[in-house]
Amino acid sequence: MGISPEMRDSWANRRESLLIASAFEEDRIRKSRECTQEGVRAGTKAAAVACVASAIPTLVAVRTIPWAKANLNYTAQALIISAASIAAYFITADKTILECARRNTHYDKSA
Repeated sequence: MGISPEMRDSWANRRESLLIASAFEEDRIRKSRECTQEGVRAGTKAAAVACVASAIPTLVAVRTIPWAKANLNYTAQALIISAASIAAYFITADKTILECARRNTHYDKSA
């Protein structure tokens, strides 16, 4: 049972490939990593703003509106706030990564 040592070693050494990436491919990989990092940064900022923007009205509503006071427990409040933050993170990160990818795409303009 389990993975044989030969199989484990082949998977561990998989990164040491016989192929050598060209300078163009290395540049594309670097730009891809930069786009991903840019998307994460933008998503994190958007999530922080969304957290504050959804937390304030949610907490005020729970303390002032009778229906919300009776029906929204701590878990519901946390779900409302975190749902807004998660959505903002993924939407912003996705848009930023796609915009960066479009910016780095080189089309053949001679055709």
